[in-house]
Amino acid sequence: MRPSAQGAPEAGAAAQVRVPAQPRAADVDRAGIADRARTRGAGEPVATARGEHTHGEPAPPRPRPLVQRSSVRGQILDALRTALVTGELRPGEVYSGPALGERFGVSATPVREAMQQLALEGAVEVVPNRGFRVVERGDRELAELAEVRALIEVPVWLRLARTVPAERWAQLRPLAEAAVRAASAGCPATYAEADRAFHRAVLALAGNDQLVRIAGDLHRRAQWPPAGTPAPRGRADLIADAHEHTALLDALIAGDQDLVRTLVGEHFTGAR
Repeated sequence: MRPSAQGAPEAGAAAQVRVPAQPRAADVDRAGIADRARTRGAGEPVATARGEHTHGEPAPPRPRPLVQRSSVRGQILDALRTALVTGELRPGEVYSGPALGERFGVSATPVREAMQQLALEGAVEVVPNRGFRVVERGDRELAELAEVRALIEVPVWLRLARTVPAERWAQLRPLAEAAVRAASAGCPATYAEADRAFHRAVLALAGNDQLVRIAGDLHRRAQWPPAGTPAPRGRADLIADAHEHTALLDALIAGDQDLVRTLVGEHFTGAR
């Protein structure tokens, strides 16, 4: 996604994400007036306090605009995460909420909310009065992330290899095969999600929700391309990474502890 002269990204994969248009303030006001009119017609006293509800009163209308905004924010967040993985949001570039909102056909509010979440995840940083800059990361940071992931996950994999029965490992085969299909399609964002899903399922066998959450956050951060990368990971690299999953499963099902140790070490040394 290359920024235009005004800082807005040009059309890319993010443009293909269908985001429902947000309700205009006037439409919300008219809907609220109509709801109140119907409620008063049903016999509710006009002075009923907001939030109160008795058994003799009709249920208050659901807050449709708030639910819709949350849904829009989630879709925008997914689209921005995809753009980060594919390199359409370029490291070092600044993107404004209004410009991205115009691109998605929504107001700047859900875009800013999504960007604030990405800031918490370390993907972007706030630039006062301008927007959000995509964080520039080098090879050293990627190496550090790989080391931390290995320190956390490798001991868990090896412990699970000794305790989880073969039939339970076999149940993860569909996830490994889904990752291979995603890699074969050549879409980095699709593979990134399939890759995380496989690792998440493996770590879930440990029964530690905090482990799954922390490892998942590190994994996501490790998938963002570093600054200066001309293109995201190629199809051949994705396929090779995906086949490491199937090889690991084969070794786990066979109960080959030595091979598991070797494959796990290689997977975390070179994986992103």
